[in-house]
Amino acid sequence: MSIDSNASELDRLRLGEAADRLGVSPETVRRWVDDGRLSATRTRGGQRTVTAADVARLMAERRRSAADRPIVAQSARNRFPGIVTSVRSDTVAAVVEVQAGPHRLVSLVTREAVDELGLVPGKEVVCVVKSTDVMVEVPS
Repeated sequence: MSIDSNASELDRLRLGEAADRLGVSPETVRRWVDDGRLSATRTRGGQRTVTAADVARLMAERRRSAADRPIVAQSARNRFPGIVTSVRSDTVAAVVEVQAGPHRLVSLVTREAVDELGLVPGKEVVCVVKSTDVMVEVPS
C-alpha cells in the first residue's frame, strides 16, 4: 500500500463508501484489500482509499458470479422446466421461445440477459410465470 499524492479525489473512495456501493460491510472491503482483491492507497492523513474503477470492476465480477448461485427459494409457484426452441435478438431485446412439456412459452427479455444466460436453442431452462411476466432461469 502506498501514499497516494496524485490521484484525483473524485476517482477514489474511502473503504466505507466502497462498502456502500458494493452492498457489503466495511470490514469485508478491508479483508478484500488485505487479500489483494482491491488495491488501496493511503491518503496523506493515513486513510485507505480505493479507486472507483476497481469498485466498478468488483461489482461486475460479483454480478457475474451471482448467477452461479443456486436458487433455493422463490415466491413464484408456476415453474415450467423446458428447452429453448428459438431465440430472436436485436441490439436491445430478444424473444425467447421455450417448449415446456405440452406448453410453448414466449418471453421478451433483454439482449444482455440472453448473452449472460447463454440462451441458445437446445438449452435447458426453467420458465417462471408470475402475474403476466415469464422469466427464464437456467438451473445449476
